Amino acid sequence: MQVELKDITKRFGPVVANKGVNLTIRPGEVLGLLGENGAGKSTLMNVLCGLYSPTEGQIEIDGAAVRFDGPGDAIRAGIGMVHQHFMLVPVFSVAENVVLGVEPVGRLDRLDLASARAEVRRLGETYGLAVDPDAIIETLPVGVQQRVEIIKVLFRAADLLILDEPTAVLTPQEVDEFFQIVRSLSEAGKAIVFITHKLNEILEVSDRISVIRRGEIVGGGDPKQLTRPELAEMMVGHPVDFDVARGTFAPGEAILDVSDLTVLRDDGAVAVDHISLQVRSGEVVGIAGVQGNGQSALIEALAGLRRPAAGRVAFDGTDITFASARARHRMGIGHIPEDRQHAGLIGNFTVAENMVLDTYYDARFSKGASIDWDRVTADATKVTQAYDVRTPSVRSTASHLSGGNQQKLVVARELSRDTRFIIAGQPTRGLDVGSIAYIHARLMAARDEGDGLLIVSSELDEILAVSDRILVMFKGRIVAEYHPHEAHVDKAAVGLAMAGAAS
Repeated sequence: MQVELKDITKRFGPVVANKGVNLTIRPGEVLGLLGENGAGKSTLMNVLCGLYSPTEGQIEIDGAAVRFDGPGDAIRAGIGMVHQHFMLVPVFSVAENVVLGVEPVGRLDRLDLASARAEVRRLGETYGLAVDPDAIIETLPVGVQQRVEIIKVLFRAADLLILDEPTAVLTPQEVDEFFQIVRSLSEAGKAIVFITHKLNEILEVSDRISVIRRGEIVGGGDPKQLTRPELAEMMVGHPVDFDVARGTFAPGEAILDVSDLTVLRDDGAVAVDHISLQVRSGEVVGIAGVQGNGQSALIEALAGLRRPAAGRVAFDGTDITFASARARHRMGIGHIPEDRQHAGLIGNFTVAENMVLDTYYDARFSKGASIDWDRVTADATKVTQAYDVRTPSVRSTASHLSGGNQQKLVVARELSRDTRFIIAGQPTRGLDVGSIAYIHARLMAARDEGDGLLIVSSELDEILAVSDRILVMFKGRIVAEYHPHEAHVDKAAVGLAMAGAAS
């Protein structure tokens, strides 16, 4: 199946998200789609998936014009999307998740799970997606859960698969396995759109690359003839420095001291298992690990959002184990939450309101019982410009920003105030290379000014780039420690530790 987008334009009122986009997606080919935050990638794919109707232009499949009045039309036409955030029911089995919404029925209109299991096995064998049909989703590693998402799309007879940031939660070893799956799909004749901000990956897995900037296709070509700097410049419109600049490593005294910390999940299970660690002023400690190994609970406990079950947390010599989030904030602790939409911002609030969510009561913005909204607006305008948060106005609601610009809003709010220690959970998740470089520069500036930083990221390249010391978490424990400033760190070794090889 060959799909062509011809002169696709999509407007939302005065905002032009896509402008005259022409794109061809061929069978048996992996098309890499690159673009900075807010460039229009998601809008374009939502048009292709039937979520949006184009304002102008048309979609053609094998030369015939088609019109999608909803996602169901696109699915019936053979177009499927694997989302970055898995759409799986944790307590259901693999087979139950795969058939959800298109359940096969047998005699007396009863659910035919036997045929579903058989089809899951057949698809797994055909495309290298081996998975137990009866396994419960919540018991599976994230790499296997992703296979289930792909099987779901294939079960619906998709000939074109859109993969949105598919390696975001995978270890390096799982990424290698995933690339083998992508190649097997393309060799079987499937058309693939691979959306990512990771330049190394798109150069490795793509047969052809297209770059979108500010809603228009601005370049691309054969990955064998393109370089990372060339692609980065196409994406953001200017050269990008990939090296993280930092001052001399000269840490001071320990500013954060965590002793024998145990934190429970909501269901009472142990999430953080007797962890002890220190972070010194002027030091970046990076915590590497596949998502779901206790990092979220650790961040919440350190930020004052989750009460520890045992252990002690001290900040600058003061016991803050049970201190409130606001008390920690006033002590100079910044927190960039890992889930921007759940804990970082309020979608229905304006950009300006979100910018002062944790400072509205400060003397800068507060007039007794009222808020000085003129000062809030002026400050928010200055900060959004400094951090390149792209919004028509600071009076626009945060929900209308792209995911990357939402992330920049959260980062800007924390790094634009006076801090002494920063807890950063997935600080560059969903950001383009230009924004990543800028955020890294801001984090390193804080470190060089004497702040201590604890950075949690599932992006191993990020951890290796910014950390003075690396701790690896697996099943709630610290299982390995590395010192990049003392010796070269083997990326493969860290990846194996993330998968539990060092536990």
